[in-house]
Amino acid sequence: MTPITEVEGRRVALSNLDKVLYPATGFTKGEVLHYYATTADVLLPHLRDRPVSFLRYPDGPDGQRFFTKNVPPGTPDWVTTAEVPRSEGPARMVLVQDLASLMWAANLVTEFHTPQWVIGAAGLADRLVFDLDPGVPATVVECCEVALWLRERLAVDGISAYVKTSGAKGLHLLAGVVPVSSERAVSYAKELAVEAEAALPRLVVHRMTRSLRAGKVFVDWSQNAARKTTATAYTLRARGEPGVSAPVTWEEVGACRSVRQLDFVAPDMGVRLAEYGDLLGALLDGGRVGVVP
Repeated sequence: MTPITEVEGRRVALSNLDKVLYPATGFTKGEVLHYYATTADVLLPHLRDRPVSFLRYPDGPDGQRFFTKNVPPGTPDWVTTAEVPRSEGPARMVLVQDLASLMWAANLVTEFHTPQWVIGAAGLADRLVFDLDPGVPATVVECCEVALWLRERLAVDGISAYVKTSGAKGLHLLAGVVPVSSERAVSYAKELAVEAEAALPRLVVHRMTRSLRAGKVFVDWSQNAARKTTATAYTLRARGEPGVSAPVTWEEVGACRSVRQLDFVAPDMGVRLAEYGDLLGALLDGGRVGVVP
């Protein structure tokens, strides 16, 4: 029998709470739900008003994984949905606007991925993102060097950058901007990626071609496209351990000398949130917004 709990007046079915989803650590589905419940105060503002794509892995990261963009079958009628434009025609997607919706979505066992625009302004980016993806044998240590360069370059254009781990191998740089067409956001991000490769030729590649990426950091500028999404801050990731896309300080980036220094899992986040709060909070408060030149 599936247990039913009440969350903010909504009845939410929670299933298979003892199921081990991360065999490497024994982390269970119940612990996944607890993680999302206890990080909701910082996670929800990053999800709010952004249509969510779910990467679902109901049998753990070693099982089947599948992306869900459309509203999943069985979605409760109290979960907010909205129509979004797509090249193949409009579609209806989920908006995770409150704790009850978050717990319903978390019960599906999911990573949360969001675009760089909010509902009602599709194709108008209010954020820039750079996904720094290391090619073996490069690691997050090399990503940090590239991130520091990009931070300084963005600052030249009056844009403040913030940083989080991807929750996998790399880093994400984020910046709040006055809304601009996604096409312009893409072209600007690509310009900076090309500049980074010219400045750090032994370290950076701006093209996705796998054969070029060994030992280098791929600066992925393409996630600024309106149709693309990026793992949301604080989401769990489908990997061997319950890794988190965790905001970090620039001091931590500058001091990084090993992979473990910037590798955070769900049990780490309580202490980090108590110490730092939401390190990406400035992306939400409307302050320190840059202008894409």
